[in-house]
Amino acid sequence: MSSKPWFNAAKGALKWEALGLLAGVDEAGRGPLAGPVVAAAVILDERQPIQGLADSKKLSALRREKLFDEIRAKSLCFAIAQASVEEIDQLNILQATLLAMQRAVHALRLKPNMVWVDGNRLPVLSVQAQAIVKGDQKVPAISAASILAKVHRDHLCQQLHEQYPLYGFDAHKGYGTQAHMAALQAHGASPCHRRTFAPVTQVLAQWEGA
Repeated sequence: MSSKPWFNAAKGALKWEALGLLAGVDEAGRGPLAGPVVAAAVILDERQPIQGLADSKKLSALRREKLFDEIRAKSLCFAIAQASVEEIDQLNILQATLLAMQRAVHALRLKPNMVWVDGNRLPVLSVQAQAIVKGDQKVPAISAASILAKVHRDHLCQQLHEQYPLYGFDAHKGYGTQAHMAALQAHGASPCHRRTFAPVTQVLAQWEGA
């Protein structure tokens, strides 16, 4: 069993302890008005280090795409999962996010000894886990997971754009930009919109009352 870092929440520092396989977990797509929420789980291979891992939001789209391929090629294993728009509307976005994270961890080919999750909430798991605030900036495995989740969701948004070209999902990725809101007002909600999110709910009410 090799040594791997663990996070001391009280001291805000990484220390070293023999933990065995460590999985990092992160999500993408909690804030958008449309599309699924995506989560990824990654177990990195310390024998194949990946340079430049960071919070996906701080990387360019081109750099994320390159790291997306490198992470999938070099990690011991990874899994990407999602919760659907219907599950988001039924459960709420927090519970749907935790469900996607749970699915990602359970889909890993190797069972981790420890799971580190970005944020302050944990999904229900059958293995030991710890939540780490801003973990995508502190822990390489979580950074890798954030990149996988972000790029995978961006690819899904491109597919949504091809299905529903009137909304511009390729540009705004489902977030409530001015262009997106204008498209919602003009065309109503598509099947991939989250109906329990206030801006979408308001547009639906306007269309139903028209």
